Amino acid sequence: MPRILLFLLFILPGLQAHGQQEELLSLTRNLSLMGSNFEITVLAEDESIALINIEEAVDEISRIEALISSWKEDSQTTLINSNAGIQPVVVDKELFELILYCQSLAELTQGAFDITHASMNKVWDFNQSQNYLPAAYEIGEAVSNTGFRKIVLDPDTYSVFLPQPEMKIGFGAIGKGYAADRAKALLKEKGVPAGMINAAGDITTWGTRATGEKWLIGIEDPLANGSLKNWIPLVESSVAITGTQERYLWVNGEKLKDIIDPRNGQPVRGLAKVTVFHKDAAFADALSTALFVLGPLKGLELVNDLPGTEAIFLDEEGRAFYSTGMLSRQQ
Repeated sequence: MPRILLFLLFILPGLQAHGQQEELLSLTRNLSLMGSNFEITVLAEDESIALINIEEAVDEISRIEALISSWKEDSQTTLINSNAGIQPVVVDKELFELILYCQSLAELTQGAFDITHASMNKVWDFNQSQNYLPAAYEIGEAVSNTGFRKIVLDPDTYSVFLPQPEMKIGFGAIGKGYAADRAKALLKEKGVPAGMINAAGDITTWGTRATGEKWLIGIEDPLANGSLKNWIPLVESSVAITGTQERYLWVNGEKLKDIIDPRNGQPVRGLAKVTVFHKDAAFADALSTALFVLGPLKGLELVNDLPGTEAIFLDEEGRAFYSTGMLSRQQ
């Protein structure tokens, strides 16, 4: 099996208008959204139209953030969390359906993806300088407040209820991918012929570059002095990576990443990065986190049974593990 130490994604945007889409120009803007760096590229007839399209995408991403953020005091997600153990909360149909979708992903991944993981924030604080391991009983209490099957959903009223007072939900492992999908759908509905949205590493594309060529993802092989191992086209597709985050803790000389197994409350060890390819950014976003938790053995069993889905695992020893479709690309 090919050996690669590191994967680094590159997007090749259309830099000028010529070739197959010679009447269109490509415009890219880098913005701060959802507390992260976003890069939005659109193709349009002129710069003024492109700028309007980008602003429409920004407005849509901001709308999603206002709906799902657990940090905004007036969001429906915050309202659900603040009423845990008290009463159900009626939410917008969109949020209700997103929670249903997350529940289906939790079932699919045997709980490796679970929006109730937010309860772990009480014992693991990757935003501060925590330099100790939580006590076993603290982790046990946090785990007792997780469990996607505990969420009570009423499809007749679109109400959501967390039955335990310390339960919380959070969309950190799917939110940016979902926002990218929604912004992409909006722009496509408005007739934007092509573009790319990079939501802090969750990337989705449609159409082709201004040159008429496909959008490409480059996978870097550092063993070859940083040259690219392979180029992978994204055709109406998405990619997400888990493991590149800079949030971590140093505890007893060990670097602990901010990826917690919601089933046992422990940081996941052994993996460096998981990359997932799928048509939907939200699915790729959530699955990359779940696969990081599951590890290569169980993760590849899952991916190889999922149509239209591929993945690459990279462990901390520099060993790479590929799903069936990705492995054929490397040969």
